Amino acid sequence: MYLTMKETAEYLSLSEDTIKKLIQQKKIRALFDGGEYLIYKEQFNTHLKQMEKYKQLVEEYLNEPVPEDIDVKDED
Repeated sequence: MYLTMKETAEYLSLSEDTIKKLIQQKKIRALFDGGEYLIYKEQFNTHLKQMEKYKQLVEEYLNEPVPEDIDVKDED
């Protein structure tokens, strides 16, 4: 499935200008059909899955209980 720049911007929660810059920098693959850029939606799936996994790892880390104080000798 192909998306327009506007649809891609909404899908990724970015501005259309940012999407255009990413296309020009070849960070997003796109086809130009003579009138507008068409972007293959599936190229973002891996990135979005990795971001979701990263968010989950951060959440797990933040929810991890703080361990009890180890009996540390005060050096003073």
